[in-house]
Amino acid sequence: MSDALNPTLTTQLLAALRARGAAEVFGIPGDFALPFFREMERSGGLPLITLSHEPAVGFAADAAARARGGLGVAAVTYGAGAINLLNPVACAFAERIPLVVLSGAPAAHEARSGLMLHHQVKTLDTQWRLFEEVTVAQARLDDPTRAPQEMARVLDAALHHQRPVYLEIPRDMPARPCGPVPAFQPQTWDADRAAACADELLARLRAARDPLLVPGVEVRRYGLEAKVAELARRLALPVVTTFMSRGLLVEEDVPLAGTYLGLAGDPALSARVEDSDALLLLGAIVSDTNFAVSGQRIDFRRAIHAYDGAVHMGHAVYPELPLAALVEALLDRLPRQAERRVNPPPAPPAVPETLGAPQDPVKPHDIAAALNQLMRLHGAIPLASDMGDCLFTAMDVERTPLLAPGYYATMGYGVPAGLGLQAATGQRPIVLVGDGAFQMTGWELGNARRFGLDPIVLVFNNASWEMLRTFMPEGKFNDLGEWDYAGMAAGMGGDGHVVRTCGELQAALALAHATRGRFQLLDIRLAPGVLSPTLQRFVSAVKRLSMPSGS
Repeated sequence: MSDALNPTLTTQLLAALRARGAAEVFGIPGDFALPFFREMERSGGLPLITLSHEPAVGFAADAAARARGGLGVAAVTYGAGAINLLNPVACAFAERIPLVVLSGAPAAHEARSGLMLHHQVKTLDTQWRLFEEVTVAQARLDDPTRAPQEMARVLDAALHHQRPVYLEIPRDMPARPCGPVPAFQPQTWDADRAAACADELLARLRAARDPLLVPGVEVRRYGLEAKVAELARRLALPVVTTFMSRGLLVEEDVPLAGTYLGLAGDPALSARVEDSDALLLLGAIVSDTNFAVSGQRIDFRRAIHAYDGAVHMGHAVYPELPLAALVEALLDRLPRQAERRVNPPPAPPAVPETLGAPQDPVKPHDIAAALNQLMRLHGAIPLASDMGDCLFTAMDVERTPLLAPGYYATMGYGVPAGLGLQAATGQRPIVLVGDGAFQMTGWELGNARRFGLDPIVLVFNNASWEMLRTFMPEGKFNDLGEWDYAGMAAGMGGDGHVVRTCGELQAALALAHATRGRFQLLDIRLAPGVLSPTLQRFVSAVKRLSMPSGS
């Protein structure tokens, strides 16, 4: 008989996930999770994409949620599997990603046996307590009568807060009969509070000498890019992105003034941001990666900061006011034509266009220039970037969607994020990854062919953790040795290309773009110590700001 006539806890959970925007489950099975994986496969409620190591599962699910919207889903086993997932879940918590962790667990009779169970750390609840630290809601689905309400509570919390949640599924539960999960309940808010906040905010903008709009990650997390773009047009404000929000609004008809990088960025833009008397920060994380390398420390008391369900304007605070409520209230109060042009936006800095001579050794600047040339020929291509100079190089790639862990700054994100992005959207991405990060999760490319994925991967291969070396150049522990990544590609089902010169880079990129059905890996051999101009300025700024005064 069909699942519709015999619904189980698994089929009802998958239906609830699908109704809340999930389109696939990334996972790795294990003995405590085998019954759940069997039920998932039997029902076909969501496609199951299995990878090789739990961190990659988490990063792929994270990227799927970032790229598509809705929930990302990671399914693992108890103990050894779930604890391997903690770092990606911590990243998702820090960067506001609605990632759902589905973990197998011991059955009730096993928990009562009195025996220490394999994968158990300290107590049977150690894993639960660990995940309490990095998720906003948790539930153990050990009672089919309560399970529907518990699923709804937890999954809705992921969407309301745009943060990870945790569901534990004992292994005797996946095939148990279960009722339907209540439909998603959208957030509500106090309309009067939203109206009062919008009125005060607009009054502050009108009185300001040079207001600027700085959209942050919550704009994308809550699906507000089109509305924030319309708000920018009606306010006629210059729009500035940050290190974390690079790639926001790129598909909207809004002129972007550039990306604020403090002392590492365009001096004119940095000075204007730091001197603004009304920075409108919509959903921006006020973190060191976004704002710490400022030449003139920003006075956030003069800023208007809407983030994490509250709006701060100087000493005034409007609590329990979601970003969506504020944006709607502002749009309700603004005519479709712009009120006035407060100050013309600065011209965005020029992106690199010219590579070195064909015989010149490749530098990170040349990689950005080659990608810009490629996108002028073929249109925007989404990027998934790891941490390191690859991400600073991405700052010089012209307007295109970008996924990266810019705040939490974990390594190993890029390759599995590229797989998750393509699985979720169908768009073929370019992955930017350093050789150190590739050694962590690059081997997940071996799973690409099974699922019809064919990303283009650019490995910044300088045989070093080069970004770390810039802060402590005397450390030999930053050496990675020389690895032939191009030579490894064929064994994983892809094509590898060694790139040493600018001419080879152009030719390999063109061939990679034209070749479909197999992942393409460009092993770009960079000289040690050669950095992108943006990273050079960033490191210089950090060192300057960290030196004791008077030294």
